[in-house]
Amino acid sequence: MLQRRVMYDKYSGRSRRFAFVTMKTAEDANAAIEKLNGTEIGGREIKVNITEKPLQSPDLSLLQAEDSQFIDSPHKVYVGNLAKTVTTEILKNFFSDKGKVVSAKVSRVPGTSKSSGFGFVSFSSEEEAEAAISSLNNSVIAGRSKNSRKQGIVRLRSSMGRDRLGE
Repeated sequence: MLQRRVMYDKYSGRSRRFAFVTMKTAEDANAAIEKLNGTEIGGREIKVNITEKPLQSPDLSLLQAEDSQFIDSPHKVYVGNLAKTVTTEILKNFFSDKGKVVSAKVSRVPGTSKSSGFGFVSFSSEEEAEAAISSLNNSVIAGRSKNSRKQGIVRLRSSMGRDRLGE
């Protein structure tokens, strides 16, 4: 066995009644399943199996390259309340019907592949950015609606660097 981890509730500190064990080889894992599955621990029958989907670590170099390719523009729209599944490509495609999208990016938690829940879309002109805001505000991308402009979440950043939040 290489490592083991019992899962605990973060609020109560009590066991959630399952654990993960990492074995050195697939043969060791299969032997443990054969020997332990269906046995009892503390009066409870346990189920031992191999996880359905192995955990994969994200390729952070691809995400860093994506960030470095973002082209900033004075005609940039902030997009909030994004679903965690929205990618830069989905964001760019969603806004492309409203004008020439110069660039788009989904912000990530530093050092991870996790979405921060917001992103930016740069347009080639102020008119295109305004068209996107007026027609797509409060719409849904990948099953989650964007926050409303009145709440100050979706904004056009003008070439002067001031936010325009007209009603």
